Amino acid sequence: MSNAVFNFCAGPAMLPKPVMEKSQAELLNWHNLGCSVMEISHRSKDYIEVAEQAERDLRQLMGISEDYAVLFMHGGGRGAFASVPLNLLPVGGSSDHVITGSWSKSAVDEHQKFGRVNIAANQFKVGELRSITPTSDWQLSNEAAYVHYCPNETVDGVEFNYTPGTDKPLVADMSSCILSRPVDVNKFGLIYAGAQKNIGPSGLGIVIVRKDLIGQARIETPSIFDYQKQLNADSMLNTPPTFAWYQAGLVFNWLKEQGGVEAIEQVNIKKATALYDFIDSNDFYHNPVDKEYRSRMNVPFYLADETLNQTFLDESQRAGLLALKGHRSVGGMRASIYNAMPYEGVVKLTEFMADFVKRYG
Repeated sequence: MSNAVFNFCAGPAMLPKPVMEKSQAELLNWHNLGCSVMEISHRSKDYIEVAEQAERDLRQLMGISEDYAVLFMHGGGRGAFASVPLNLLPVGGSSDHVITGSWSKSAVDEHQKFGRVNIAANQFKVGELRSITPTSDWQLSNEAAYVHYCPNETVDGVEFNYTPGTDKPLVADMSSCILSRPVDVNKFGLIYAGAQKNIGPSGLGIVIVRKDLIGQARIETPSIFDYQKQLNADSMLNTPPTFAWYQAGLVFNWLKEQGGVEAIEQVNIKKATALYDFIDSNDFYHNPVDKEYRSRMNVPFYLADETLNQTFLDESQRAGLLALKGHRSVGGMRASIYNAMPYEGVVKLTEFMADFVKRYG
């Protein structure tokens, strides 16, 4: 195995190496200004060009029309758990929710502070085969302002392989799958994502919202979470997370250089197939997810002998395979293989796993 180090952390996740190298080269003297991009005003001409280019590139990558606002927000994904109902849910209103794992459940917990919640489907399982309730079995309500779901569950390794159809605005937490495969944005009322997996550093959140849904924020909505105010201010109502926004722009440009979302999807399929095929090829490891709904981004797996868990983690880290410990709520192992993870990282992981079986299986 090579001496290269690969970071399988679920978030903050690894960034593309060329992005990190460019950030490093520009850190002290950005665009020959004699200072860092972190040190210049977010309202300066130089920085506004960075911000506008990042939005243009994201719109191009995802095919986002002018019917939608693209907001660069504080608060990441959890911030959107609150900002969505504060902007879209009338006082006394209700929302429909599909629970498929930890993060869609966390969204429900936050939404309950702002209105009534209808659980349209609940497939939340720990320690059993994880799957997704068919849409034909969802118990949607007539009065819901929108339907909320999480297309990819980071902790549980469950991913929708389709976009649900609904006559209500569809709201999606795409924190761990945005930009990993093409999506038709026009099928959604709102998409949000924390940046720290497929976009850039933590601290930044992206909100893509249909403009006709904006302008109804509740009176108690903090100004920085008010979509209309942020749109009017070009996401600069106050000082935004400027370095994270700058690096997100670098990631968008890198993704364009790879051939865009359509091209990176093929790489993601190749990585996920290689890892799942290896896990399925032996009895020492197993994946607890229905094959139809396995995540391409987050691959949880368990050892047949869980007394070897710590040995596996210690040895994998020494081999240059970082952050393979599963989420504390489900245990086991987890390999997060977002866009920035090269295929070579998955090859090195499967080689290590095969060697581990020979020595301990």
